Amino acid sequence: MDLTRRDLGALSLGALTAGTLRAGPDSAFGGVHVGINAPYSFHGVADSADEVLAALLKLGLSTVELRSQPVERSLGAPENPRTLRQRLRAEARARSAGRPAPSSGAEERPRRRRRPSPEQQAALEAAALDLRGWRTSTSMDGFKSFRQKYADAGVKIDVVKFDSVDGMVDDELDYMFQAAKALGARFVSCEPPLSTTKRIGQFAEKHKVMVGYHGHAAVDRPEAFATPESFEEATSHTPYNGANVDIGHWIAGNGYSPAEFIKKHHKRITNLHIKDRKKNQGEDTPWGEADTPIIEILQLMKREKYDFMATIEMEHRIPEGSDVMTEIAKCVQYCRDALA
Repeated sequence: MDLTRRDLGALSLGALTAGTLRAGPDSAFGGVHVGINAPYSFHGVADSADEVLAALLKLGLSTVELRSQPVERSLGAPENPRTLRQRLRAEARARSAGRPAPSSGAEERPRRRRRPSPEQQAALEAAALDLRGWRTSTSMDGFKSFRQKYADAGVKIDVVKFDSVDGMVDDELDYMFQAAKALGARFVSCEPPLSTTKRIGQFAEKHKVMVGYHGHAAVDRPEAFATPESFEEATSHTPYNGANVDIGHWIAGNGYSPAEFIKKHHKRITNLHIKDRKKNQGEDTPWGEADTPIIEILQLMKREKYDFMATIEMEHRIPEGSDVMTEIAKCVQYCRDALA
């Protein structure tokens, strides 16, 4: 699975054979739909809509949790403030280290971050306004065409991930759910503070699209989604509030298997994020080396015939001599073997 960004750029849909498109990928292993959080998990190797699709096909993945950035970028949207913030930080780190900045799509584990300068803050606020204006005036036709492009290649966009939703105005929240429906997604995923979920849930109910709130490991933060109680509070507001359960963060924060929570709340789960972390806020590791019960959870999904996605999230350090795509391919094979 030695695949570089240049390879992905060359592997456009036009270069794929008709036979490849007809056959399509199939990552429903043992009846469990295995996908990936993209482009996040590619860490800069695949950023654009075409690069992401080429990577999915190379990995044989037929379903995806797709972030909004490559979709909107392909349709002519202005730069997303999150992407701009990442670029500014990467450029600042590169200047201080005297090296070139990494790709704009590269993402890293959270670290202590400096506040943006007044000039940077002004640029971020202007970018947010520009994007808001585009979002609230754009047609859904482009999203429908985007959906068809992925569908023709055999990839289902099951979940669409939006960032910074707690800062969205009402028209922007309407846009978020309309875009998800136009893309053919069953669910929206996001990471807002717990206190905003009643408002967001009202829009989910209005558009009849369930929203999955993503969990982390910060069990000491009341506004985070980390404990069972935080999920239950969010889901109490409306039947359209759901849970995007990250089983790696769950084990790191709560210290026990999420299996019982999943069984109890399976009708309100949009998807699981699959990674391996150690207990007690431990690090991410290559799969099978830490404490997350990945095999137990995958087999539970198979046994109970849950139809939500098991979503690979590649966050562990790349071992020496390996690369991102090789590590993701190992994760795909791990799922395949666990579900055989």
